[in-house]
Amino acid sequence: MGVSQKKVYTQDLEVGMFVSDLDKPWHRTPFPIQGFHIRSQDDIRALISHCRWVMIDVAEGRDSLEYDEAGAPSFARRASRKIKPQDLIKLPPIQVKNPERHQTKRSLKRELRASGPLLRSAEDAIRKVAGSLRNDMVPDLRPVAKVARRMTSSIIRNPDALLWLARVRQQDDYTYQHSLKTAVWALVLGRHLGLDEPLLNTLATGCLLAHIGKAELPREVVFNEYQLDAGQFEQFRTYVGRGVRRLEEAGVSRGVVAVVRGHRERHNGSGFPAGVRGDRIPLLAKIAGLVDYYESLIAPREGYQPLSPAQAVSQLFELRNVEFQEDLVEQFIQSVGIYPIGTLVQLTNGQRGVVVSHSPKRRLMPKVMLMTDVNQQPLKAARMVNLATCNEGRSVSDSLRVEGCLPNDTDGLDPSRYDVTGAESRWNLRRLVGA
Repeated sequence: MGVSQKKVYTQDLEVGMFVSDLDKPWHRTPFPIQGFHIRSQDDIRALISHCRWVMIDVAEGRDSLEYDEAGAPSFARRASRKIKPQDLIKLPPIQVKNPERHQTKRSLKRELRASGPLLRSAEDAIRKVAGSLRNDMVPDLRPVAKVARRMTSSIIRNPDALLWLARVRQQDDYTYQHSLKTAVWALVLGRHLGLDEPLLNTLATGCLLAHIGKAELPREVVFNEYQLDAGQFEQFRTYVGRGVRRLEEAGVSRGVVAVVRGHRERHNGSGFPAGVRGDRIPLLAKIAGLVDYYESLIAPREGYQPLSPAQAVSQLFELRNVEFQEDLVEQFIQSVGIYPIGTLVQLTNGQRGVVVSHSPKRRLMPKVMLMTDVNQQPLKAARMVNLATCNEGRSVSDSLRVEGCLPNDTDGLDPSRYDVTGAESRWNLRRLVGA
């Protein structure tokens, strides 16, 4: 039977298609030059990151059920992808018993000073656990638990400081940074939901340890998790069970183990290792899975194009009642905003900066630390502008707004070079627009 080719835009790709050509040279992408089958949403996400369209071999398509039943992870679907009504799973809204209304107890400046060394301590603790596993030793998890408690206390006192530090510090090792930032996102969401301190400690510890099972996998499997063949992917999926087994041997609490066991499960049953769905996934594991997915979108492994926070939020919104519970997605968006702390943005007057904080009631009007002038030349000293207050009394056409997000590696934008704890600038809108 002959094979015909068809041009397909990447946002319209489906699991099971065979990609035979790209809109750019193969050597400029990580994809195998001989072509490949799309086995999961991971592959679609990678293709979206590198290409606008691809050519597919129509006769080479294969049934996607082989991979769906295997629990292949789902990533980055575009809004144009149609969700069938039968795919939706609706549950009653999450109810936290006796939720705590956490109040901010420290200023950003004081909490930044107190929490500065904390992230390095967290990385060191995770590294030691991974090293013990690689050497087939029983890991000492007490430093991880201690770090989790310190992170919880910091987020309770001020949810912005630790998130700021995690987002602006330089990247080191991907797995450790990913685990650390996932824990911070989870704590911010958990605090917003009203979880008490013991539950937040359990959540943070589970997120920090969620990926330790990867220490037992071959390096090439872990580093190429988006480009694995069927056999390698089956091996990759075992990292959850490996981590659970080692944590149980070390006597870790059942709550922490439940977070690790369930962080790759999905609302519609498409996750792994067990393929459980809906209310069979513990709440803390649901939180861990959601923020783990989000962090993978905005900070993927090297070689993949990250989505902006706004794009990632759009992806989460589309997956409501499919891979993630609807109200949990909405609560997460409320807790971090459309432009989370640490997001590089460009304003409508051309100035560029980084989001420092936001109001849950005015999520499109954050406080921004400006780092350039309107000609995008670096400022000697950062200037603060609160978009929510500086636009009061002005029409929409005259207001200063966020025009869009910028990549984290945008030239000339390094938030760590500026003092984020300074007083807010007293510039008025007219001066900002005319700067």
